[in-house]
Amino acid sequence: MDARLIQGVLYLALIIFLTFVLYGYIIHLYRSEKKGERDYEKYGKMALDDELTSKPVEPIEEENKKES
Repeated sequence: MDARLIQGVLYLALIIFLTFVLYGYIIHLYRSEKKGERDYEKYGKMALDDELTSKPVEPIEEENKKES
């Protein structure tokens, strides 16, 4: 086996692996939005409304409340 063949096989394997990762991430996003865990449309609005005075997409919790 020469180096070009090994490089081609590894490249194809990497592309297939990254395709599975991408589809897995898309399925994760779809399922979490369908369950109501997150509303990703609110995050899309951040690109349009990105002023310093804009209110946060999600409420900011204090660190003391997270520890309790």
